[in-house]
Amino acid sequence: MATVTTTSEPNPPVTPPDRLAILNRLIVRPEMGALLGALVVFLFFWIITDKFLSPLGVSTWLDDASTLGIMAVAVALLMIGGEFDLSAGVMTASTALITGLLAVHAGWNVWLALAVSLIFALAVGALNGWVVMRTGLPSFIVTLGTFLALQGLNLGVTRWVTGTVQISGVRSAPGYQSAGWVFASTTNLGDARIQASVVWWIVVTAIAAVVLMRTRLGNWIFAVGGSLPTARAVGVPAMRTKILLFMTTAFAGWIVGACNLLRFSSVQANQGVGLEFQYIIAAVVGGCLLTGGFGSVVGAAIGALIFGMARQGIVFARWDSDWFNLFLGVLLLSAVLVNNAFKKRAERVHR
Repeated sequence: MATVTTTSEPNPPVTPPDRLAILNRLIVRPEMGALLGALVVFLFFWIITDKFLSPLGVSTWLDDASTLGIMAVAVALLMIGGEFDLSAGVMTASTALITGLLAVHAGWNVWLALAVSLIFALAVGALNGWVVMRTGLPSFIVTLGTFLALQGLNLGVTRWVTGTVQISGVRSAPGYQSAGWVFASTTNLGDARIQASVVWWIVVTAIAAVVLMRTRLGNWIFAVGGSLPTARAVGVPAMRTKILLFMTTAFAGWIVGACNLLRFSSVQANQGVGLEFQYIIAAVVGGCLLTGGFGSVVGAAIGALIFGMARQGIVFARWDSDWFNLFLGVLLLSAVLVNNAFKKRAERVHR
């Protein structure tokens, strides 16, 4: 009887990971440019200053970046959706002023005052989104009008009620202790002092990242920002999505307003004016394109971190603070060029 001998062939050699494929996957991430920029800024100020990496120094630039980061994340979502909100900065003052007026001058509980200011913020955000979608006007124009209206309202009402352009004394209002713990508490870790706004920044970034990358809503945001007609053609609820995005920036403004008011116990009627451009710059540095449909909320958070490190690094280095504006200009131009290059590379990889 013949026997059949089988020879087992050796296992094929294991192919090492395709390094080029891994590099391509990293390069197409919108936040990679911001991450590299943050590393450069960090190393630069670490080398030239002796306080930058101390516990107190780290907590200082994290604190500086936190409120900017909260807003930058929300603005990044809106920019990915293809829109802008120039009223984002003044909204931080509007919500804080409403809370302060009701808590200090009307004697309301701080929590109830915060609830009313939140409703106001969400209503303004919804109105912005509705007007943009119903009229087809550029969000730049619509929210510029909202910016001017809120700025005038802030100054007029505050001066009418208080006789000044400032509200203070919220620490004596009922409910301040618990509200202050949520929005303005400080945690001491050795020499470092971590503000509640830093925790809010981390939480907001984490939630926004999950929503953008892991949910249907995130797909809708990319779709309406990439091509609104195409998004509508495939059944994306474009109006609902964009209104929700405008409400998100207003909600972030409410958080920042609450953090600032309860921490410093006062608010100026002109607070936040001009900061909307810093929010947009942080989002652009983080990988968002001005044309929409591309970007990262994690990148926007890193962009805000670059702001904090640079602003405080300049202080630690004892330079004139005027240099910060030069830094912003160079940073914005560089980010736009890098983001365009990253997007073109991502399009080539995905073909």
